[in-house]
Amino acid sequence: MVTFEVEDHDGNRQPIEAPDDMGLSLMEVLKASEYPVLATCGGMALCATCHVEVLDGKEGLGEATDVELDQLEALPEMFDTSRLACQIRISDQLEGAIFKLRGEDQ
Repeated sequence: MVTFEVEDHDGNRQPIEAPDDMGLSLMEVLKASEYPVLATCGGMALCATCHVEVLDGKEGLGEATDVELDQLEALPEMFDTSRLACQIRISDQLEGAIFKLRGEDQ
């Protein structure tokens, strides 16, 4: 299991514990935890409605793909630490990371 924090649209942070051996994405964990993440494309990096900002732990995520960057660059507001939750796999690299929800469902 891996534990990380999620900051919602109101600035409240909650720890999330997720299995790191099931191949889940951060988007799937956020939806299962009932966060307001639209994820209308179902995890294919086509809609950017699972936009998150990585407040801590970016170094463990690896680089964003060109497809992910294309979607992020189309957003009205993008940060240096922006990522799509559907492209982040739950792994031990996320231990202690902090993510802020930034998707369209604000």
